[in-house]
Amino acid sequence: MNKSLAKNIIACSFLFALSANAQNYFPQFNDSRIKVKNTTPIRAYAFDLSQVSLLESTFKTAMKADEAYLLILDSDRLLAGFRKNAGLTPKAEIYGGWESDGLAGHSLGHYLSAISMQYASTKNPVFLQKINYIVDQLEECQKARKTGYIGAIPKEDTMWSEVAKGNIKSGGFDLNGGWSPWYMVHKIMAGLLDVYLYTGNKKALNECMGMANWTQKTIGGLNDELLQKMLFCEYGGMADALVNLFAITGDKKFLDLSYKFYDKRILDPLAQQQDILPGKHSNTQIPKIIASARRHEITGDKNDKAIADFFWKTVVYHHSYATGGNSNYEYLSEPDKLNDKLTENTTETCNTYNMLKLTGHLFSENPSAELFDYYEKALYNHILASQNHDDGMTCYFVPLRMGGKKEYSDKFNTFTCCVGTGMENHVKYNESIYFRGNDGSLYVNLFIPSVLNWKEKGIKVTQQTALPQGDQTTLTLTLTKSSTFSIRVRKPKWSVETTIAVNGELQKITPNETGYYVINRKWNNNDKITYITPEKLYTESMPDNANRRAVFYGPVLLAGVLGATEPDPIKGVPVFVSANNDPKEWLSVVNQQDLRFETKNTAQPQEVTMIPFYQTKNQYYSVYWDVFTPEKWTVQQKVYDEDKRKQKELEDKTTDIFRFGEMQPERDHNFTAAKESMGEEHGKKWRIAGEDGFLQFDVKVDPKAQNTIIASYWGMDNRGRIFDVLVDGVNIATEDLNKYKESRFYDVSYKIPVEQTKGKNKITVKLLPKTRNSAGPIYGVRVIKESL
Repeated sequence: MNKSLAKNIIACSFLFALSANAQNYFPQFNDSRIKVKNTTPIRAYAFDLSQVSLLESTFKTAMKADEAYLLILDSDRLLAGFRKNAGLTPKAEIYGGWESDGLAGHSLGHYLSAISMQYASTKNPVFLQKINYIVDQLEECQKARKTGYIGAIPKEDTMWSEVAKGNIKSGGFDLNGGWSPWYMVHKIMAGLLDVYLYTGNKKALNECMGMANWTQKTIGGLNDELLQKMLFCEYGGMADALVNLFAITGDKKFLDLSYKFYDKRILDPLAQQQDILPGKHSNTQIPKIIASARRHEITGDKNDKAIADFFWKTVVYHHSYATGGNSNYEYLSEPDKLNDKLTENTTETCNTYNMLKLTGHLFSENPSAELFDYYEKALYNHILASQNHDDGMTCYFVPLRMGGKKEYSDKFNTFTCCVGTGMENHVKYNESIYFRGNDGSLYVNLFIPSVLNWKEKGIKVTQQTALPQGDQTTLTLTLTKSSTFSIRVRKPKWSVETTIAVNGELQKITPNETGYYVINRKWNNNDKITYITPEKLYTESMPDNANRRAVFYGPVLLAGVLGATEPDPIKGVPVFVSANNDPKEWLSVVNQQDLRFETKNTAQPQEVTMIPFYQTKNQYYSVYWDVFTPEKWTVQQKVYDEDKRKQKELEDKTTDIFRFGEMQPERDHNFTAAKESMGEEHGKKWRIAGEDGFLQFDVKVDPKAQNTIIASYWGMDNRGRIFDVLVDGVNIATEDLNKYKESRFYDVSYKIPVEQTKGKNKITVKLLPKTRNSAGPIYGVRVIKESL
């Protein structure tokens, strides 16, 4: 190591020791590093990660697993694309997954955030060495490029040059040939800001400012029409990063720049309390709303406040599953319509990562148990459930298909967006357990074994809790001197007859209007609060099907374990049949410590063992159950079995499914097009090709069977929609969509001549418009096989 580098590491270490608290941009009390004070009154402040440590629990197990993974990742492999694009020689081979497939660089941003947070929590010097090394390497890349930009995306210089000229070609995830490039820029900026906030490394802040200044130069000359066109492509949390940079530097140009990433198409309707989310990509939207929430804290912009509040309530109460997660195939559907959207691709983990961020900001302004009821639900049942606690690997989607199974990332060849957010998710369980009230009170939001070291007050709070295995939580105070203040303890939604005692004396209090018990007194050393939150079994129904239910015990969603082999889709997932509506009559506890339950003469055709969803790993499971009375089951069983049989029959015959307008499916099916456009209607994406254009994609077929293409269209006045359907260049059908007039989806079949698929496992389908016509709009394609 050269002397200059050694001095930098020592300087950064010393600066961190002197620095004020900082955490994840939730407002902090008296944070000297944030130059711009909040205009909006803040009623609850976050504690620094260094002030809260986890005690032994499942959460700490998950944190340790994540930490072990972060330690084995090679910084040079994450930096490879940045060095290459800066004209420098990479020091190692780039990682796999999205890092090698067009979205290089985003993982490094998440990695910087994760190791910065874990350094703040543990003071492990290895993390600080990694942080400072990466920052120095990025500085070298930034200097080599001479523009302030740092990036790793293929052909990015040409792409950004076109954008700066106003030559905007934007799709859902494509900007002038780049895969969500602003998303990558945001992740790098966010990672650098986290480095600065958690370690005090000023180089990281300077590099982030360089990226922001480059952003201003790139889009500063674009008019509003071009900006809005550009924003049709996913751009992550660019506005959020710029608002945070403004708060740190005090330079208003960064605040002004954040408004250039204001997406009118999405945000204006939300400000007017309109749910325009059906058919929208979920995780594209949430960072936009986080920016609004953060900007409202700083500026008091009422429009931003209206957006954030309405969006949170809409997603939580009308678009979320029992886990607290949302989306199916990454997209939101019609409000309260989730019953038929239980697939292998429900609840993208990035969505909940961002929803928890949004919840924390809303809580800072208006603390309420309602917000942390959601936070707790999503933390236990999505975030904690998204990790394999044995090796730290994480899920992109957390499947809710009845009889589904989780698929985890691998260590070095995945690197999707959810691997990135997964790096962060499991090293920040200590960030929101406690908040400090603006009146000097203490909020206890989550019941997780932990120790709060409230340095400013000379107070230590040790939380021991048996939850979810037991119902008692104790808070023991260690004080250097007696102190008078309020402790606010959340009354969880799932517990009814709660009791709270101080030093064994029952407190005759009720929750206040925010849903917290408030104990205001003079506290002495070794005072102890004992909080009893009785747990019970209860259910949560699908909003559009009261008879399809998920079962909870306290805060924990239970999953029925269905074995190591996939259950038969018709008979393998049991139903619950009971004359009693109370789930305590369905289940009996087998092991309280493991929270293991078994059905008792309830499940058909066989009984089920149920465990916390976060404990499931490599087995098949179900968290939703169809529930019938004996009388209804007698009637329903034939219909139920027939419907499942038909669906199973269709699935067995299916060789491929292709959804248009979705990022990964289009890449997987080698989708190409000319003169095409894309839209969102009826909860789905569609593609259409204009005259002289085409839509082309590959699908799998069975070479020994009769194959049929089933295309999905929406019926309407579709004039000028006549096109040919070609298979490997041979016309197999001519379609005229104007035949389909009803306002519903039509699934139209095209039988493929056997000679066109003989000896082939894959074919190329091309939709080619007739003269003065278009091809589509088409919403999806399924290919099925039948015996010859």
